[in-house]
Amino acid sequence: MHAGGAAEWLLEPATPEELRAAIAAAREEGFVPRILGGGANLIVADGVLPCVVITTDRMKRLFRPAAQVEGGAILRVEDLPTHHIAPDSREEGLALVAWSGVTLLALLRASTKLGWSGLEGLAGVPGQVGGGIAMNAGGRYGEMWDVVERLLVVDEEGRFVELPRAECNPSYRNANLGGYVVASALLKFKLSTVAAVGEACRDYLSQKNKVQPVTEWSAGCVWKNPDKEKSGGKSAGMLVQHCGALGRVRGDAVVSEKHGNFVVNRGKATASDVLGLIEEVEEIVAQKSGIKLEREVKVWRA
Repeated sequence: MHAGGAAEWLLEPATPEELRAAIAAAREEGFVPRILGGGANLIVADGVLPCVVITTDRMKRLFRPAAQVEGGAILRVEDLPTHHIAPDSREEGLALVAWSGVTLLALLRASTKLGWSGLEGLAGVPGQVGGGIAMNAGGRYGEMWDVVERLLVVDEEGRFVELPRAECNPSYRNANLGGYVVASALLKFKLSTVAAVGEACRDYLSQKNKVQPVTEWSAGCVWKNPDKEKSGGKSAGMLVQHCGALGRVRGDAVVSEKHGNFVVNRGKATASDVLGLIEEVEEIVAQKSGIKLEREVKVWRA
């Protein structure tokens, strides 16, 4: 969003073990840590947050597991033997291990290079693997959990817990992980071709560029799409548009003319501008349509 305040404490682990230790240390000092990925679905209030923020930005390791992982085997993904991501032997394994700080762009580039299908629908989606898994990032073309096979997470006590997919219950924009923090993930793909995966990514990205402000500063979609029966089949963006809120401005924050579910920063917007505009739009939609929009974007306040 390119707006908002600062954290009183910022910890920058570089490995899953350091992430676990950071969470444990913060809680031992009486803090409930806030986990910061790429900030793609987040608005941070202005001022200084009196809290501990743990960023996964240095946890960028992405690799192919050299060992096959059986369905019931114990998996410590950070300890698996690895080899380089390369186009040779691309028909083997069809799996990647990603630490939580790997960007979705880097992950998509790797799977495209291998000709592995499953994530093409996330072309143009910002953020990192950890956050993408936690919120089940995606859209009409596909979701992050389409490829998640197994997770290594950290619980509220700072302990590692392994979660196979069968023990998880992901839903629309929510992986329902509770207090667990994603440290790393085993991702499984389907064999395709480099050309086919690349073409699908370009096609999806082209379609998104036509209707979304992909290159502007935003926190992604602000609201979840409401129940279609209640909204008459209208998405959140369509409701905002039909209620006349496109282009509405507060300071340097504006509701995108391209897509009603995006609030963009034209350069100097404060978090107060952004949040105030979001609240205005919610009131307009509620008054004119009777529908209360539910936020998809997360907000951190003091």
